[in-house]
Amino acid sequence: MKKITLGALALSVASAPLTATAGGADLTVFDWSGYEDTGFFGSYMEEYNEAPSYTFFGSQEEAFTKLQSGFTADLAHPCSDAVRKWVAADLIKPLDPAKLDHWDALLPQIKEVDGIMIDGEVYMMPFEWGNTGLIYRTDKIADDAISLQLLADPAYQGKVAIPDAASSAYALAALATGNAADYTKMSDEQFQEASDYLRKVHPNVRFYWSDAGQMDQAMASGELEMGWAWNQSELNLIWNDTPAKMMRDVDKGIATWVCGYVHLKSSTASDDQVYDLLNALSAKESGKYIIESWGYPHGNSEAFEIADQELIATYGFDDVDQFFEGSLFFDAVDPALEARMLKEFERIKSGF
Repeated sequence: MKKITLGALALSVASAPLTATAGGADLTVFDWSGYEDTGFFGSYMEEYNEAPSYTFFGSQEEAFTKLQSGFTADLAHPCSDAVRKWVAADLIKPLDPAKLDHWDALLPQIKEVDGIMIDGEVYMMPFEWGNTGLIYRTDKIADDAISLQLLADPAYQGKVAIPDAASSAYALAALATGNAADYTKMSDEQFQEASDYLRKVHPNVRFYWSDAGQMDQAMASGELEMGWAWNQSELNLIWNDTPAKMMRDVDKGIATWVCGYVHLKSSTASDDQVYDLLNALSAKESGKYIIESWGYPHGNSEAFEIADQELIATYGFDDVDQFFEGSLFFDAVDPALEARMLKEFERIKSGF
């Protein structure tokens, strides 16, 4: 038997290549409920054999407050309108496009959205985008009768749900009152008009939802007839044979958003593992999955080439420019106005 001295053993260990010891679950993601779906990050699962760890938030306001209070994670999933605020609060750090394998394949219209890049630095990797719109039961409300003003009609008392999020509620109100163009910088008069509208809607609100699944179930059961919600809710209802659809008439009012992933300053995972997940999320295969299974368009332009073409045409994702044109685009709201929205929305929900 060949003898190995302690010195030789030490030398062989020191010169051996290092191997990754991190487990997939060692990476923590602060996210919306549902985004733990493994269909979004196939290559990460292949490499680590397990999913990241997830903690969930119900709104961007909740996420921001929790992060400011010391909650730690590696990645988070805000939307572009929140990024400037998160950067100002020193919560996130820039991303390196050179480490994003699919950066060049991302839609140029999406990469140009405010909040993706700030002062020449990339702060968010765009993942998905879509609409927030009025979804309604087509067996209860005729297409030619649906409108945002209908949410305030006393005939629908207890038949309405809107998000428990001030930014989304005031986007709805800005559209309903004809102030969409000034959503991020509403005057005192416009803000009052929007608040008055939400007060009129309040008696009709059965609940303010923080989990879209809650709204989907209530609409499927007939408890609700209208809800201000995302693309996925429309798809869920259709798949469950509920007669429902989203009002996409830009003249009547619809909003558009872009969301993605940011690298938190509290991150303790290695950069390699962080970028492994970001690259899995931004792959075209992930995009195909979210288009076909969730009804959301993806950031990767190549995903649209391999996804179901009939679905892409049905959802209107075949013309990106047209998709954005005419809708209210969620953008960073003036901080003073945002503070007013948050405070006033709490009063409205309490009946004041």
